[in-house]
Amino acid sequence: MNANAPLPSGFNRALSSLKAARSRAELRLEEIPAPARLAPFAVALGAEISPSALGPGLADAEGLADLATGRFILLHDPAGSEVWGGDFRVVTFIRAQMDAEMGNDELLGTVAWTWLVEALQNHGADYRSAGGTATRVLSDSFGTLAERGSTIDIELRASWTPADWQVQNHLEAWADMVCSFAGLPPLPEGVTALPGRRF
Repeated sequence: MNANAPLPSGFNRALSSLKAARSRAELRLEEIPAPARLAPFAVALGAEISPSALGPGLADAEGLADLATGRFILLHDPAGSEVWGGDFRVVTFIRAQMDAEMGNDELLGTVAWTWLVEALQNHGADYRSAGGTATRVLSDSFGTLAERGSTIDIELRASWTPADWQVQNHLEAWADMVCSFAGLPPLPEGVTALPGRRF
């Protein structure tokens, strides 16, 4: 949290809602420092899917070196914000490395945005004023790093205004997005994904 004042009741309810959120076992989610200047109150969560989270024998499997990371930030201004169109705002970031074929697909950004919209809809997360950018980042390595070759990352930055303080389903939808970026297909709880291609 980035405020020393007592927490407003709406923000307290939102925090309880976030604590009730559930995500896949492969996703490591933890609280990280929240930005101090975006809103009077904020909480931030970092997410990571590492090969070790997928269990013995899968960490070195083909296709699992390119996993995803992200941040989920919930902002709250009790006075409301005309820019947000409400008193809460969700700000998110997801990054993952793609294989060359998918990374060069001109529709990759559109697919990433569609995943976000569908994830929010599938979780029944009511929202408005959504916006974002999808960026493909090409990195070439040289010198002692030359063996890494070229990599292509996809980054999705997005924000939206939740309809109210009940943000559990917003976090769950975003967590599903991080898993999608890591190449994990939707699976029932308790089932482990086998390595495969993204998208």
